[in-house]
Amino acid sequence: MVSVKKPSEPTAPPTHGGAPPPEYGQPPSSAYGQPPPPPPPTGVPMHPSMQVHGNLPGPWSTGLCDCFSDVSNCCITCWCPCITFGQIAEIVDRGSTSCGASGALYALISYFTGCACIYSCTYRSKMRSQYMLAEDPCPDFLLHLCCESCALCQEYRELQHRGFDMNLGWFGNVDKHNQGVTMAPFVEGGMKR
Repeated sequence: MVSVKKPSEPTAPPTHGGAPPPEYGQPPSSAYGQPPPPPPPTGVPMHPSMQVHGNLPGPWSTGLCDCFSDVSNCCITCWCPCITFGQIAEIVDRGSTSCGASGALYALISYFTGCACIYSCTYRSKMRSQYMLAEDPCPDFLLHLCCESCALCQEYRELQHRGFDMNLGWFGNVDKHNQGVTMAPFVEGGMKR
C-alpha cells in the first residue's frame, strides 16, 4: 500500500509580537528589544564567580587595605610600583602595550612629575569598565592620589582572582588557556615554480 501525503494547509507567517519583521541585515535579537548576544570569549580564563551579570557594577574581590594577603606583591609595589603597574597595564590593554613599556612610562612620569597617579588612575577606570566594578570607596583619581600602592595592589589581586597569572603577561595567559587547542600548521606562500 502506498501512502499519499496530504498537502499541508498553509500556515500564517509568524508574528513577532505585533512588531514588524526585521529588515535585511539587522540582527533579529536587537530588532525586538532583546539584549544582543554576549561578546565572544577572549581566550583568557575567568573564574565563574567573577563573570559580569547585568549592568550593575559589582564589588571588588578584595578590599583596598588587604595588601598583606599577597605579601610579595605588597613589597614589590611598595618599593617599585612601576613593575606592578606594568603587569596590570599589559593585562588591561589585552597585550597591546607591554609590561616593560607601561612600567617605564610610569617610572618616567613619576620621576619628572612625582604624580604617576595621573597615569595609573586611567587604568583603574579601564579595568572597572571592563569588569563592571564599583568605583569604591572613592573616585579613581583620588584613590590613586592618596593610596597609590594600595590601589595598585588591589588591581593586581583582582586580576589574579579573575584567573590571570600576572607573571605570564597577556599572551602567556592566552597561550596557557588555549594549551589544549590544536590548530592547523601555518604554510608559507603558495606554489613555487
